[in-house]
Amino acid sequence: MREAKMFLLRQAVSNARQLAPSVRAMSSKGPLVDLTVDNDGVAIMTLQRPPVNSLNLDLLKEISKSLDDVAKNKSRGMILTSSSPTVFSAGLDIMEMYKPDMKRAEEFWTTLQDVWFKLYGSSFATAAAVNGHAPAGGCLLSMSCEYRAMVGGKFTIGLNETALGIVAPKWFMDTMCRTISMRQAELALTTAKMFTVDEALKCELIDEIATDKADAINKCKTFLKKFEKIPPLARAITKLKMREEPIKNLQTNRQADVQEFLSFLKNPNVQQSLEMYIQALKQKAAK
Repeated sequence: MREAKMFLLRQAVSNARQLAPSVRAMSSKGPLVDLTVDNDGVAIMTLQRPPVNSLNLDLLKEISKSLDDVAKNKSRGMILTSSSPTVFSAGLDIMEMYKPDMKRAEEFWTTLQDVWFKLYGSSFATAAAVNGHAPAGGCLLSMSCEYRAMVGGKFTIGLNETALGIVAPKWFMDTMCRTISMRQAELALTTAKMFTVDEALKCELIDEIATDKADAINKCKTFLKKFEKIPPLARAITKLKMREEPIKNLQTNRQADVQEFLSFLKNPNVQQSLEMYIQALKQKAAK
């Protein structure tokens, strides 16, 4: 346990030392992720997999690579948002789990783990401009950031896996329990609660309500500016110490978590639930 703790600390120090005042120009306009750095040295990562930014293997790989680019670029911070006007991210792509090729399924899950490690445990400051619905994996991405500004309106956010007969992984639960109160998290997870924007603000699942996407991004930038006079190394190590327990738990149990996911996919009841959900989506789209 001590070795794992020292590894995390060394990782934070190494990453934080890369955070210098100078920032290289960066622009990566991939098909699934658009990554740019503005004049303030803030990286804007925009998910753009129409129609709802479902997290399939390809999108997760691009997010993972983009997070590496942000770290290497010495950005002052990163804002995660979406190109969709109504959906931040609909969460994990159901088709990656329905009648899957198990080898691809394993890569899919390990890549998702990588994305969480890199986002939740990043040395650079992070914020999410949540400009639409954010169920399940979309909620996880936003909670993994340090700050959330969500556009007001009829949008919802939450970990609603149980509604589909799916149990959220322990690290999903840990992320929520470190964002809102344990009591609120237990109720939300067991009832598949999707919070309205007002409810999310009240329980601190989000930090501010924005009028639109531009306002959400500006609020995120205001948050990131709080760190301008804070030494990057001290900030990064403090953040990692606050977050090291859930990170360490998944690192220790990573392979077991993969096997649990693969076993889950092999369950006939789970496949039946996924099939029913897919059929319901098709019927809704046909109307």
